[in-house]
Amino acid sequence: MQTWHDRQPIYQQLADILAAQLLDGDPEEGAPMPSVRALAGRYLLNPLTVTRALQALDEEGLLEARRGLGLYVTAGARERLRAAERDRFLNTEWPLLRERLRRLGIGAEQLNWEER
Repeated sequence: MQTWHDRQPIYQQLADILAAQLLDGDPEEGAPMPSVRALAGRYLLNPLTVTRALQALDEEGLLEARRGLGLYVTAGARERLRAAERDRFLNTEWPLLRERLRRLGIGAEQLNWEER
């Protein structure tokens, strides 16, 4: 069961979850997104909240509406999303993480890039 926090609106949290799934290839480019009703049931949310999350992804160019058919993942969505996430990480998260590593005295040789 998904736990929501107060640091950002729930629709944005859901949009982030769905974007992460898109990064993982679920659903694939060209495939339909689950319906608002299905997502509302899966995440126990109001359909209006789900609609706003999908709208946020649509505004980012990751989804396209097909009249009478629903929302579909656009071609190139995964790579656009990956590029945006890389940029956000390198410009926002990495500087903070690098500074924390420096403070803790952790060098590159101590970091294991593989899962344990």
